[in-house]
Amino acid sequence: MLCKSLEFKNVFGQKIKVIEIPVLETNNRYYFMIQVRLQMFISYLYNKPHEKSCYSFREYLKRKLSWPDYQDLFRMMEFRNNA
Repeated sequence: MLCKSLEFKNVFGQKIKVIEIPVLETNNRYYFMIQVRLQMFISYLYNKPHEKSCYSFREYLKRKLSWPDYQDLFRMMEFRNNA
C-alpha cells in the first residue's frame, strides 16, 4: 500500500507531521471514511497544543476503526512484476 505524509503548522506555530496516510482510489469503498477521519484528525491536531511533533495516522485508525475494516484497509497489496 502506498502512503503519504502531511506537514503543517498548527495555531500555536508548532510544526506537526502526520505520517502513514493511505493513498486510495476514489472508487475504493474506504475512500470517504478515510477522508473524513483524516479531516477530523487534522482539525484535532491543528487546534490544540501538543508535546509530540510526529503522529501516525495508521495508529489513529487502529484505535478508531473496527478491526476487520482496519485489516481490510491495510492488507498488503501485491504489485505485478515487483513494480
